Amino acid sequence: MPMTGVEQRGINVIRGLVMDAVQEANSGHPGTPMALAPLAHVLFTRVMRYDAGAPEWPDRDRFVLSAGHASMLLYSLLYLTGFGLELDDLRAFRQWGSRTPGHPEYGHTTGVEVTTGPLGQGFANGVGIALAEANLRARFGAEVSDHHVFAIAGDGCMEEGLSHEAASLAGHLGLGRLVYVYDDNHITIDGPTELSFTDDARKRFEGYGWHVVHLGEVANDLDAIEAGLREGMAEDSRPSLVVLRSHIGWPSPKYTDTAHAHGNPLGDDEIRAVKEILGTPPDEQFWVPDDVLAFYRAAGVDGRPAREAWEGRHAALRTGESDLAAGYDACLEQRGLAGWESKLPTWQPGEDVATRSACSKVLEAIIDVVPGIVSGGADLTGNTGTALEGASVIATHELGGRQIHWGVREHGMGAVMNGMAVSATLPVGGTFFVFSDYMRATPRLAALSGYKTAFVWSHDSVGVGEDGPTHQPVEQLASLRAMPGLRLIRSADANEVAQTWRVHIDGKGPTAIILSRQKLPVLEGTAERAPVGLPKGAYVLVDEDNGLDLVLIATGSEVHLCVTARAMLAAEGVSVRVVSMPSWDMFEDQPDEYRDSVLPPGVPTLAVEAGVSFGWDRYADDVVAIDRFGASAPGPTVFAELGFTPEHVAQRARDLLALDSGGSP
Repeated sequence: MPMTGVEQRGINVIRGLVMDAVQEANSGHPGTPMALAPLAHVLFTRVMRYDAGAPEWPDRDRFVLSAGHASMLLYSLLYLTGFGLELDDLRAFRQWGSRTPGHPEYGHTTGVEVTTGPLGQGFANGVGIALAEANLRARFGAEVSDHHVFAIAGDGCMEEGLSHEAASLAGHLGLGRLVYVYDDNHITIDGPTELSFTDDARKRFEGYGWHVVHLGEVANDLDAIEAGLREGMAEDSRPSLVVLRSHIGWPSPKYTDTAHAHGNPLGDDEIRAVKEILGTPPDEQFWVPDDVLAFYRAAGVDGRPAREAWEGRHAALRTGESDLAAGYDACLEQRGLAGWESKLPTWQPGEDVATRSACSKVLEAIIDVVPGIVSGGADLTGNTGTALEGASVIATHELGGRQIHWGVREHGMGAVMNGMAVSATLPVGGTFFVFSDYMRATPRLAALSGYKTAFVWSHDSVGVGEDGPTHQPVEQLASLRAMPGLRLIRSADANEVAQTWRVHIDGKGPTAIILSRQKLPVLEGTAERAPVGLPKGAYVLVDEDNGLDLVLIATGSEVHLCVTARAMLAAEGVSVRVVSMPSWDMFEDQPDEYRDSVLPPGVPTLAVEAGVSFGWDRYADDVVAIDRFGASAPGPTVFAELGFTPEHVAQRARDLLALDSGGSP
């Protein structure tokens, strides 16, 4: 298709909007959006199938700007094509309360598919979006799931290790509807990429099993760009990387191909010079002529007939295949089928069950009634409670399964799951809790964005044992509790695990599910009390006999220690309550009246947790904790040596009571 006059003016308008918004904010990244305006134009007007009037249409093509610092490129197109942004939003770029923050944020700006800021995250998110599309297509049919995922990634994305993990997985699985454009502009903030980066991206991605299209110097050639994208779309059995050599800041006389263009306003004089080159009004800011706006608005609804046809097919599915339709709709809404909770298993007091094992049993019990679940571990599937016995496995070109093997890719697993979580699935990924450090950016972005991702972290304490302090988490609980928006639940026994999954599936946003390696006793009362108490974050598990002398409060594997210690103290005439507190954040959400009913003010309280003491002063007068790293020995030995025995808990309780009464411990 030859470039028309309105197309060229449209591209020049995008460049002008980018320069003006960054200059108005005196902050931002103009160079990449200026260079890639033709690419974005082709994507949004010639290639992608979407309807700006129905931005949540499930079968739309997706666009991910992995190079999120180039956000004004996306915002300009969202305004022009009619997603709801206005010129005033572009004028308010990077300002307090605006819909155009410095990096795109999911749920904040209509048309933004995922939150892309830290480089490489969007790259991996796109893999997750494509994996979810393929999974839904295989399970429910191309009639309802048949779209492509496009992304723009830059040198920074390529350098981050996360992109390697995600690209390797995408190539292994053969995700053929994934088309990425690598903006090979040879510039980073420090200067030319050659300062630190001389990889051959083409060979690297061919090694991953990708189809590579090398376009070269065609950043302003619309037809060549379109041809490259369509070649990638035609490759149905492999993901595609389209390598485009661009010139950052083009056509700025002063700043083309410079690091300055990457992250600095161009200045009024340079913007005027660029606009003169482009043939747009040099002294007019945010210039959008009527015919250009009309052209883009028409492109924005060009996919409406396809969307309406999809709605007809969706309605036909509901009429002809009620069970299939119910499953598909449950996936779209990220929920269980009606009455799914009745499938949750329960365990009897006295059984010994590691909470990681209970997790697997829960998932196996509900997988048929929670259709969105796709579960697996980072080469630790059986170890982390994310195995689904009998479930079909996602494999190369066999993408309709429910069990996935993530490989030794903790960070990639988390970021791919986040992409799946915005794409009508309920992803579950497991690894050892200590390795949450390897993937920390992904629960943070899930929490920031509200993704419904389940992070399953097992081997949750020094109870790991012989592997030693490198594998024994101590500070992770405290550090992740500090993360706003992350629901963290550390279950005391198998029954609490079942209720943890009910909270996650019926709730919103991400959940960190913390599980034990070692077997734990199923406690008296959890089957009856956890269904009501666990969603509140903390509840009374064992009542005091009469009056109330002391509260013992614990999480996870330490709750049963408190139950035993309570019995010792009760034999001495001390009236003790045991509180299970699986989730600080859910407890904080409760009204003061409930929190005071669980932890009565003025009553001495001793907390017990196999982690650092940091933060427990908000709930307890004293804490049995681990303010050091662990040691290599059998788990029971490590626990005993570090003071996690009923006897030691009981003694610390006596000491606290003595102090509270003014005596000496």
